[in-house]
Amino acid sequence: MTSLHENAARVLDEWPAPDPAQQELRLAYLDHLSARPDGMWKACPDAHLTASALVIDPAGARVLLTLHRKLKMWLQMGGHCEPRDATLEEAALREAREESGIESGLTLLPGGPVLLDRHSTPCAWHLDVQYAALAPAEAVEAISDESLDLRWFPYEEVPTVADASVVRLMERTRTLL
Repeated sequence: MTSLHENAARVLDEWPAPDPAQQELRLAYLDHLSARPDGMWKACPDAHLTASALVIDPAGARVLLTLHRKLKMWLQMGGHCEPRDATLEEAALREAREESGIESGLTLLPGGPVLLDRHSTPCAWHLDVQYAALAPAEAVEAISDESLDLRWFPYEEVPTVADASVVRLMERTRTLL
């Protein structure tokens, strides 16, 4: 059985970075995993991989964002990997389900990660592996304990509420659709 650490290394090794900046991040993530057997876990003090998913409704031309309780920012769903996650994909989907309240029907956009994003948080550097999850037409969202709010935003509104990393993720997702 492959560990989550091995899965992450394989996913990143095979991922075709869309530009030089993403290639640089991909190599940094691989170096981190190579140097740190604990590099997937929150307990890794300097940096650890995280998994996230932008929940998108292509038919409605909108994305679902969460107002993060601690960071007070509109973000995609995501967070720390857990021991029960067998793959990065599973971690991203679990986070998307937990934080969106959409219990079933979310499916990841095929082709692996959409982007990588490295950012500082109160606990450590997050080496985020970002996916996109397509919401079913009948999706009903529900605010989780980790959110202050949860809201669908039309594509054109996202730059007015979210930071540049969320905008990049949305734009890259739209090009892949």
